[in-house]
Amino acid sequence: MRVTNNMLVNNMVYNLNQNLKTLEMLQYQKATGKKFRVPSDDPIGVSKSLKFNTDISKLKQYERNAKDAMSWMTDTEAALGEIGAVLHRANELTIDAANGTKKSPEDLQKIKEEIDQLKEHLIQIGNTTYAGRHIFSGYKTDKPLLKVKEDGEVIYNDEIKFNEVFEYNVGVSERIKVNTLGVKVFGKKDETGNGIYEGDVSTSDKPYLIEVFEQLSTALNDGEVDDIQKAIGNVQKSHEQVLSVRAEVGAKMNRLELTQNKLEKQVLSVKELLSYNEDVDLAEISMQISTAQNVYVSSLMTGAKIIQPTLVEFLR
Repeated sequence: MRVTNNMLVNNMVYNLNQNLKTLEMLQYQKATGKKFRVPSDDPIGVSKSLKFNTDISKLKQYERNAKDAMSWMTDTEAALGEIGAVLHRANELTIDAANGTKKSPEDLQKIKEEIDQLKEHLIQIGNTTYAGRHIFSGYKTDKPLLKVKEDGEVIYNDEIKFNEVFEYNVGVSERIKVNTLGVKVFGKKDETGNGIYEGDVSTSDKPYLIEVFEQLSTALNDGEVDDIQKAIGNVQKSHEQVLSVRAEVGAKMNRLELTQNKLEKQVLSVKELLSYNEDVDLAEISMQISTAQNVYVSSLMTGAKIIQPTLVEFLR
């Protein structure tokens, strides 16, 4: 095959363009710090980056879920702490009223008034909200746990189902129950008149914890020392139940804190893989640019020699 001067020139121009394209790509990589800008630059690398970015998005969503769940349980723990403080104060007042040092009706009436205020505070705590959602109401977070009827009777909201607990997804196969059902804290009466703290409630069920305070208030109003002494045991048992629920919430918070730490490490790990996959080594890319520049300059010098002869010299 005859090699013409035109073929030499075309090949030289093509190779010059290829060398220039390589130099331009390396300069882009150094300027942006990325190995590729379009999928055709590195289809496998782009595919890996897409997967890593998807993984990071999922992990960050899990992180957001975990933070929201932690905030929810923090508010729950604070509410349980308030209930515990109310019961502790009620226990002090009840013991004080039952020990015989306060016999006058006026003294008992003052204690009764404080007990009534503590009961009202319990109702407020029972309807505590987090970000506009009631924390003790199961799935029905838009509904308050306790309702006060026109006659002053305190009842459970009949729109709530106490066997419904919602969960947060905080991992690929990890879910955590975040809300505490109100019946586990406020309870209901069984057939013997004692408090139970599980199962659903009906419209006829009253919050046992509220009833304990109402019975105590009645005993103080009537001056019945035996009933006041009986109320001490009811208050203390209710306090023990609240402490038990609070310990359960604390255990969940500890577990969730470990999950948050794990998610943070996973995000950092995937980001490192993503960086390794698509970020350039600046020292290495600088050397490649230097090499590419030398190649391009050399190809220009070689090309100048190829196209140097004139037509007259070629015919001669």
